[in-house]
Amino acid sequence: MGSLMDFRISADDRVGAGPDKASKGRKAPAAKGQRVEPTLGGSLGNLGAADRTGGGGSGGSGKPAKPPRRGKAQTAKAKKPRRSRSGGFLMGLLWWGFVACLWGGIAVIGIIVYYGAQLPASNTWAIPERPPNIRILAADGTLISNRGQTGGEAVTYRELPYYVPAAFIASEDRRFMSHFGVDPIGLLSVAIESVQARGVTRGASTITQQVAKNLFLTPDQTLGRKVQEAILAVWLEQNYTKDEILELYMNRVYFGAGATGIEAAAQTYFGVSARNLSLGQAAMLVGLLPAPSAYNPKTNPEKAIERQRIVLNLMAQEGYISKEEASAAQIDPNQSVRTRVAGSESYVADWVESLMTAYIGEIDSDVVVQTTIDYKMQKDAEFIVKEQVATEGPKRGFTQGALVAMDVDGKVRAMVGGVDYASSQYNRAVTAKRQPGSTFKPFVYLAAMEKGYTPDTLAEDAKFDYNGWSPRNASGKYAGTVTLRQGLAYSLNTIAARLAIDVTPAAVVDVATRMGISSPLTPVPSIALGTQEVNLLELTSAYAPFANGGFGVIPNVITRIESKDGKLLYEASDAGPGRVIAPNVLAEMDDMLETAVEVGTGKRASVNGWEFGGKTGTSQEAKDALFVGFTSAMVAGVWLGNDDSTKTTLSGGNVPTIIWSEFMTKAHEGKQIAPIPGGSYEGEMVAQQVIDPATGQPVIDPATGQPQVQYVDAGTGQPVPTAIDPATGQVVRIDPATGQPIAGATSVQSAPIAPQDNGLNTGGLIIDANGQQIDPTTGLPVGQVVQDQSIDPVTGLPLQPQSNGVGQAPIDADTGLPMVLVTDPATGQQVWVPSAPAQGQPQQIQPPANVNQPVQQEKPRTLMDMLFGG
Repeated sequence: MGSLMDFRISADDRVGAGPDKASKGRKAPAAKGQRVEPTLGGSLGNLGAADRTGGGGSGGSGKPAKPPRRGKAQTAKAKKPRRSRSGGFLMGLLWWGFVACLWGGIAVIGIIVYYGAQLPASNTWAIPERPPNIRILAADGTLISNRGQTGGEAVTYRELPYYVPAAFIASEDRRFMSHFGVDPIGLLSVAIESVQARGVTRGASTITQQVAKNLFLTPDQTLGRKVQEAILAVWLEQNYTKDEILELYMNRVYFGAGATGIEAAAQTYFGVSARNLSLGQAAMLVGLLPAPSAYNPKTNPEKAIERQRIVLNLMAQEGYISKEEASAAQIDPNQSVRTRVAGSESYVADWVESLMTAYIGEIDSDVVVQTTIDYKMQKDAEFIVKEQVATEGPKRGFTQGALVAMDVDGKVRAMVGGVDYASSQYNRAVTAKRQPGSTFKPFVYLAAMEKGYTPDTLAEDAKFDYNGWSPRNASGKYAGTVTLRQGLAYSLNTIAARLAIDVTPAAVVDVATRMGISSPLTPVPSIALGTQEVNLLELTSAYAPFANGGFGVIPNVITRIESKDGKLLYEASDAGPGRVIAPNVLAEMDDMLETAVEVGTGKRASVNGWEFGGKTGTSQEAKDALFVGFTSAMVAGVWLGNDDSTKTTLSGGNVPTIIWSEFMTKAHEGKQIAPIPGGSYEGEMVAQQVIDPATGQPVIDPATGQPQVQYVDAGTGQPVPTAIDPATGQVVRIDPATGQPIAGATSVQSAPIAPQDNGLNTGGLIIDANGQQIDPTTGLPVGQVVQDQSIDPVTGLPLQPQSNGVGQAPIDADTGLPMVLVTDPATGQQVWVPSAPAQGQPQQIQPPANVNQPVQQEKPRTLMDMLFGG
């Protein structure tokens, strides 16, 4: 064992030692007792010592090379060329970039699939309908306003000047015409800008994406919403043309101030149609889009001008306009931006909008509404009211005013609901209800005239007490015995109060309702002084019968409603309540109302040579001051006061009459002067439509397809037989006894009056409220047999021939005079009423029995002396 472990290591056996160079190509002899290490032979013969692994040779130095490490074979390899470090990095970067893109693409596809699956099936996608717009026009076609959720109608791409859509493209999406809905170049550009700026610089959504968001999605800034937006944008591009997508965008994008769409924005900010926008206006509107409230030209004109310049420069860069055009369209920073101010016509637009559902039901598409408004009169009324409130308001303590003007047939021509629509949209002409004061008194006097009093009836102007109520004159003075004409002219409260008590408050309510007051009224004595609230519109319309010959009207502002493509949806009718004042009573009322403006409280009013009448009104503590007056062409009412009902130093006879006079003088320019109608219309005929009592609609003649028309006596309201004169073609009245035309009976009033829903002529008979046919010659139900012609079987009163010789009439037990058959305007039924007493000496009004008469006072020399200290 010891001999086996006894060995020595020579220098050649050490690591790194090699054979002598001289031994190249052959085996070296082994020293005695040494191991022979195997080699790879000739495979290494061509390699220098230095090329070998572990070689330490020096070429031709002759020094022996170290043999390979014992127990290991030396492997010979050819030397490979070295690779560049930068090249390897680039290749690696490309490789890993490719891998990252691959996985990123897979992730993006997964995200798209995930969020796309949350959308409804693509075959159900459709462009939602745009909210309907109500386009409201004046009588001459001038745009008053647009109403609806959008504030303007939709316009087509082709209707706009070329620079309007160009401004949108240049500012919002300059590659709009070339991308597929999503703009990768734009996304990359925004990403680079944001990195450089270390924050988001601008949005990267295309116009198509914005359309998709506006139409289908919520405004939430989430990854899911952005993915869905891109999906929908691509779908839009596949299904719609670029023009259609841009048109959708222009009509659906929000511009601020409640304006959605380019038309609404143009009307809201500049008062023009988008079809007529200038280059500068178009650029300013497009400049609003990034932040409508911040760039609003009304509130931030400097920022709006700055944005306008940016848009114009972008348009020039893209070649849509020249640099010269861009410079010319820019607004000087020192120049104010002219934007539209909402005027009084907006009160009209609000009123019209509130009526739409009642006229045509729910609106599901754009409509065009033609109104009765005279745009010039509207602006004149607005200017006059504003000027007087600004001038007189601070001195007299009032801040608001309202005006309503209408033709005598009820067509509203102007309406001012306040002095500043922008600051207050509350309509003081239609919505507000205030005490009318003495403007209500004509209805009290009308009830008295219908009871038999006349303008010359004498009454006592003095204090009295009635069940604890003691009315007082505003002046605190009393005139003693006066005529009713004087009582109304000088607005004596005690006279109106005595009349209301005498005729009963219920009768006053009936008259006011018949004349056109629609607000609920309570029949109490104080109603005589106008203490119950009404609105200015109904009060003004209730004066129309005084101006038009005694016919009631329904105030109307809408004449036609059409769809955008011209389909007729509604057309106004001339139907109305018919006659509400007998001709002889009308003449008496007009006489008194003319006196009120000639010498009474309304004497400051004037209409440049026209005959007119009217009445002033002042409520308690002068909280409200009014004047309502009329000519044969127009009726107008004015109200002044404060919204909080604080007292003023106004009266109906000062500032309201000034406003009324200025407006009416302008409104009557160019009109032919005509007197106020009055007197008797006995024998004249008027045409009116036949109304079906069951439906309230006109009866259609099956032969002509037109509404049936009947003719009635303008004095009595009774149907009359007529025929067409073959020689003249005129309608003539026929004598029922002979069947021949009555000489001189061809007068037919041009303004038709519509009957009540009840009390109508059908086939020569009258239909009462219960559908019972009434014989117009007797006033009795058809088929009813009268056994004794001297007794009325309905009333039990004695009968005697009527004054017109047709039929018989009962006798009024109180007066002994024949009663008259008339149509009750409130119910439409035929009723007998006492006839007017014979004209003669003035009646003396008798106070009710329970009125405590005052102590007799000394009478003044004249009425004027007592009332006005003259």
